Amino acid sequence: MTSAPGTEDDPTNRTLPELLLRNAREHPGLPALSWREPGATTWSTLTWEQARETVSALAEGYAALGVRPGDHVLLMMGNRPEHWLSDLALVHAGAVPTTVYSTAAPEQIGYVCRHSRARLAVVEDPDVAAHWEKLLDDPGTALETLVVLDRPDPGRGHTPYDGLTGSAPSGAFERWRDLTPDHLVTVVYTSGTTGDPKGAAITHRQVLAQATALDAAVDLPDHPSHVCYLPLAHIAERLLSVYLPLVRVSHVWMCADPAALARALPEIRPPHFVGVPRVWEKLATGVRASLAALPEEFTAVIDAAREVASDYHGRRARGEEVPADLEERYRDAHASVLTPLLARLGLDRLRLASSASAPMPVDVLRFWSSLGVAVMDVWGLTESVGVATLNTPEVGRNRLGSVGRPVQGVQVRLADDGEVFLRGPSVFEGYLQPDGSVSPATDDEGWFATGDVGRIDEDGFLWITDRKKEIIVTSGGKNVPPVLVENTLKEHPLVGQALVHGDGRPYLVALLVLDPEMALAWAREHGVDTGGAVPADHPEVVAEVERAVAAANTRLSRPEQVKRHRLLSGEWGPGTGELTPSLKLRRRVVEDRYAEELAALYRD
Repeated sequence: MTSAPGTEDDPTNRTLPELLLRNAREHPGLPALSWREPGATTWSTLTWEQARETVSALAEGYAALGVRPGDHVLLMMGNRPEHWLSDLALVHAGAVPTTVYSTAAPEQIGYVCRHSRARLAVVEDPDVAAHWEKLLDDPGTALETLVVLDRPDPGRGHTPYDGLTGSAPSGAFERWRDLTPDHLVTVVYTSGTTGDPKGAAITHRQVLAQATALDAAVDLPDHPSHVCYLPLAHIAERLLSVYLPLVRVSHVWMCADPAALARALPEIRPPHFVGVPRVWEKLATGVRASLAALPEEFTAVIDAAREVASDYHGRRARGEEVPADLEERYRDAHASVLTPLLARLGLDRLRLASSASAPMPVDVLRFWSSLGVAVMDVWGLTESVGVATLNTPEVGRNRLGSVGRPVQGVQVRLADDGEVFLRGPSVFEGYLQPDGSVSPATDDEGWFATGDVGRIDEDGFLWITDRKKEIIVTSGGKNVPPVLVENTLKEHPLVGQALVHGDGRPYLVALLVLDPEMALAWAREHGVDTGGAVPADHPEVVAEVERAVAAANTRLSRPEQVKRHRLLSGEWGPGTGELTPSLKLRRRVVEDRYAEELAALYRD
């Protein structure tokens, strides 16, 4: 749908407001944004024309509050229409919007506020506002105004969001005409697995280069639907829910509560769905539990169809020719068994299913392949403005376990130590500095050092093996990539999370977290009576995890093998601090929190 790079209509030569204007003029009646109000059973919708009218009114409202061109404005709210509309309104007013994770701690909020020198923040409700109010009087910040969406309290210094659209036109909305593709469109703060987050400064040209490259790589229908449920503070969701829809004239469906995703998907039935590995694991757990509850005569039919699908997708992933009889059996199995099953999940129209943010356990990839859903690993960073490499379903364009090949315009090379370097039009501008300047992060030739370590195979597929800073060096001098070991351990369904430890030690140990949902399904399947939740110290669970670790060790080299482990109950997550908001492991936090448990694993 996009024009060729370098042409007059090439989106990378335009700005977001230009694309919004195009969509409102050429597709005024097409739906742009849908959401469900709290307690509602139906969806509310804005067309592209209505969306632009609302953006115009909001831009005037923000300008009336003192927002000036070049100002940084912070947004802290869930995935709701006000977020999407405010983001574009602020861009039209010449400002630079930044989304703060809704799970951010007060110290993190304060850091971003001080670092960005934001003069205005827009937050969800008084509970969220409580973390921001003291920053209004903090001499270390530039914060002057706090806009609150729900239940604002003027007595606490709140400016009501509802009053923004009533401002008299001042021409502020037309500031967008002064923008160029090289103006900043956002600053995205990295989720910070170690240390303070960095503010990645990103331009219109870079987000539209990324959106155009993704559009060229993925076969989507015209005006596709997209479900917005991941945090908009993450570059992936900003790309998929804000920037790509402007290029593709997509219909964005806001899912404010990720827990309601399973309910929303059958209503939306998107052609493309992106999930971090934990989302795919959770969905798989639900499907497994449903399948386990079916009568045997049904499961036999489903198992036969899954066997055909596994064979079909396995051959395609290996680049092998699919025999005609297998092709026919797969079509029959998909139409008669798998499509009805996927329709109940809302995944029956998928053209591309993707996993991002962290490596996907191979057993989860194989499970979805057996249902006819080939989940493709993609790879990228905040600094690459999203996707740098990806697998796609076409024969020869995916490799199981790899993160695919570079998208249009992106170049990849490896340093002598295996570190992955990127170059291309979608690589970010640099890091925002406290004085408002942007410090370039690429070398003189435009290469960005990602910090990831990998290899490139003979067909150009990239395989990420670990983070450069996270490589474990044992006391025997052996280099061990912990992610490789952790993913091998997590292939057993009972293991929800894993941390491998051993830097400077003679051998590796691991902390394993029991997956509570999968443990219940496993207990039912094996006739284990636990009377409810499955405890991590249940003898049969302990024995099964022992066997899982032993099996994993048979597939690992001697230095990579886990000699001792500890099974924990209670999930790790952003709310408890072990994972970032994008569900990456905070290795240092976990190691500090479980220092005694780790030390005990090295005692005789």
